[in-house]
Amino acid sequence: LPPLMFVAIRFVFVVFPAIFFVPKPDAPWRTILLIGAFMSLGQFSLLYLAISLGMPAGMASLVLQAQVLFTVLLAWVGLRERPRSEQLVGVLIGTVGLAIIAVAHGMQAPVIPLFVTLAAAAAWAIGNVLVRQAKVASGLSMVVWSGIVVPLPALALSLVLDGPAALARGFAGFGWTAVLGTAYTVIAASLIGYTIFNSLLARHPATSVVPYILLVPVVGIASAWLVMNEVPSAGELIGAAIMLVGVAVAGGSFALRSRSRAST
Repeated sequence: LPPLMFVAIRFVFVVFPAIFFVPKPDAPWRTILLIGAFMSLGQFSLLYLAISLGMPAGMASLVLQAQVLFTVLLAWVGLRERPRSEQLVGVLIGTVGLAIIAVAHGMQAPVIPLFVTLAAAAAWAIGNVLVRQAKVASGLSMVVWSGIVVPLPALALSLVLDGPAALARGFAGFGWTAVLGTAYTVIAASLIGYTIFNSLLARHPATSVVPYILLVPVVGIASAWLVMNEVPSAGELIGAAIMLVGVAVAGGSFALRSRSRAST
């Protein structure tokens, strides 16, 4: 399928029929549409485009985690959420693990897909900060209603970049693998995963939530190993282990402080 066409199809089913049952989030329309433009349209259009240009699946999940650094910096500057020293240490450790995986992976991807993936990471980070700023209690409502900004622009871009013939072939060849892929990205990734993620961002500082996203490339590389036979090297596995340590350091102090407040 053309990548932007797949983004459009994904978000048609993220929005419908849920929008008829989920109340609009308690936020201005401008905020809702900006979140959709960056976190959904920007991130996934650029990410899917990068993969179609040759970015390997495991590497894509890795490079996309540059959004952790972007989010911490943007939240610091835009929201005045100064990260605690232990969080900075945790993010630093996680970033070292990320760098080790990148070096071990060989950085075989061409330059253009790499930069497109980094642009997707930047769009995700901006969306994170906007979600945190909105502080909407229902993560599901934000996922569903912000998704309305995605289908038509993504389809229009696909029409321009891929042409009507490619779209026609995509619709004609929409087989069971495309159906399963769409169902997974709609239900598991968007309606469940991003609902949980947005709900956490609304309640907690971005610097406490985002470091956990460093787990994504661990899952991505493992999935590519199982499904696409992209066998990780020893260096990649070492880097993944270091990333887990970074997540524990960055998130552990928050958990301890939360339990301390609850006990008092």
